[in-house]
Amino acid sequence: MKYFSHLNTAVTVLERYDGKEPFSIFLKEFFRQDKKYGSRDRKNISELCYAFFRLGKALPGVATDKKIIAGLFFCARQPGSLLQYLLPDLDEEAGLPLEDKIILFSEHYTPLALKDVFPWQNALSEEVIYNHFCASFFVQPDLFLRIRPGKAAIVKEQLEQAGIAFTQKNDTCLALPNTSKIDDVIAIDRDAVIQDYSSQSVGELLQWITQQEQYQPVHNVWDCCAASGGKSIMAYDMLPGIQLTVSDIRDSILFNLHKRFATAGIQRYDSFTADLAAHPPFSSKGNFGNTPYQLIIADVPCSGSGTWGRTPEQLAYFDMSAIERYSTLQKKIVANVITHIQPGGYLLYITCSVFKQENEEVVQFIESNSRMRLLKKQLFTGYEQGADTLFAAIFTAS
Repeated sequence: MKYFSHLNTAVTVLERYDGKEPFSIFLKEFFRQDKKYGSRDRKNISELCYAFFRLGKALPGVATDKKIIAGLFFCARQPGSLLQYLLPDLDEEAGLPLEDKIILFSEHYTPLALKDVFPWQNALSEEVIYNHFCASFFVQPDLFLRIRPGKAAIVKEQLEQAGIAFTQKNDTCLALPNTSKIDDVIAIDRDAVIQDYSSQSVGELLQWITQQEQYQPVHNVWDCCAASGGKSIMAYDMLPGIQLTVSDIRDSILFNLHKRFATAGIQRYDSFTADLAAHPPFSSKGNFGNTPYQLIIADVPCSGSGTWGRTPEQLAYFDMSAIERYSTLQKKIVANVITHIQPGGYLLYITCSVFKQENEEVVQFIESNSRMRLLKKQLFTGYEQGADTLFAAIFTAS
């Protein structure tokens, strides 16, 4: 049967994959080299592979094909053709709550506990609800749009005309099914930005500081780990009239940012490359632009553990020893950049991590080793919203 052929192909793909690149890129190249697979074949094989990864660290030592089938059962929300052929005994139970499915699977096949998926409970940030977080790995997060100022009517009208369902999360955020094809429907970056709900919610801290009595209008902003510029575009929209400076460690990282800025209508900004973890920092622009800054956004490199619902292969391959490396890197970056904040200015520290060593412990480091004073910190628990989980903290400089 073709479904068993799909299962065998998924096993082959997983045996060849080593975790050194995003699985989506690896799988795309696999299908490019072997063109015998049609669209339905590719969809099924992809679903089987991701079902394997969504089990995370659970079922060690279990054969790959058996682990794929187990993951498929836990990810399923209703009976389906794949599950009907690969696990017929439990296909009719696919709609049960996850907890019941785990009990049923453990009784009939191999013992399994939800904590086996993500075994690092003691390392989590304070506000993470462990069981809810672990369960979220079996649900693919939604696709989120942040509507840019003045574009709400046109974006919603275009989605409706294209027959694409959406849910309005707030005035500027729409949630769409993850598989929605929108590139030819709306003007990405001009009218709306593809940006996770929790990532958008970080903007609440920017709004919060503008409402404080001591707030002085922010004019110059440095997004120091800007990557493709999502946070920069959000800051540009939320703090009208700001002068942006953006940087990252390599020009190649900023390449997509420049294209996005052009589409977004952001024309006047400074940019440079810098290794902000070096001491002293190496930069292609020695004075770091127009310093000191009134606001520095530091969306620092991290484990990405809050986004593993989108990239579950990273959960499956993650080694906890990497946390120390990330935490050290984060402390070096913030120690260097905060010297460029003017008195009364702000630091917005952000990670897409659920680990306290990257979150609360770095906050404590900043408070203990600088003139910065913590104003507010927050964990944005996206696993309750079909979204990523992010941590953010806002400081002011004395």
